[in-house]
Amino acid sequence: MLKRIIGPLVFGLGGLAVLISLGLWQVSRLEWKLEIIADIESRIHATPVAIPDTLSPDDHRYLPVFASGSYTGEAVHVLSSQRERGTGTRVIAVLQAADGRRLLVDRGFMSDAVRDGADLTAQSADILGNLQWPNDSDSYTPEPDLNRGLWFSRNVDPIATHLGTEPVMIVARTDTPAVPGLVPTPINTAEIKNDHLGYAFTWFSLALVWAVMTVFLLWRIRRNTA
Repeated sequence: MLKRIIGPLVFGLGGLAVLISLGLWQVSRLEWKLEIIADIESRIHATPVAIPDTLSPDDHRYLPVFASGSYTGEAVHVLSSQRERGTGTRVIAVLQAADGRRLLVDRGFMSDAVRDGADLTAQSADILGNLQWPNDSDSYTPEPDLNRGLWFSRNVDPIATHLGTEPVMIVARTDTPAVPGLVPTPINTAEIKNDHLGYAFTWFSLALVWAVMTVFLLWRIRRNTA
């Protein structure tokens, strides 16, 4: 009987070990992701500063900044949607800062219902927001429709080249004076995907099922050989 049991037992224990190790790996990934989110939270909510002269995505991503100047009226619209407001666009506008720099500002979300009547012409502005270098495009992202001024990602480099600005974006928390129907969409960590706890639960659940199946198989073998 022992010879008939040893193979299934080794196979069962091996599979159980693999599933448990995958679950433990997901737990470690969860801790790693929570540390990243905590670090991003601390960056987002730090004390705002003037925009540094030299900018680096590695050093200044999420940096809280303030800026004053005027909107030039140049902008692109990035296709977007919000559950409570429906389809619309993210308005990426050019800010001519008081020191002469041309910067991109993600002013927020505007629904299709109010887009045509919105006044986005030149106006003075005071901005509080966070620096960001979004790159939310992939091989399936369509090319922008330049005739309509409609884009399908907030990828900074091509938008900056198109509008003639520095390759950096301020994602506005507040945008004064406000434009009716234009709702700032500040950076927050809720957008960061963190599914590791669910994955860990899945692997541990599979490990439990595997253990039960292994015990049942061994019981069947013992019963048939008794």
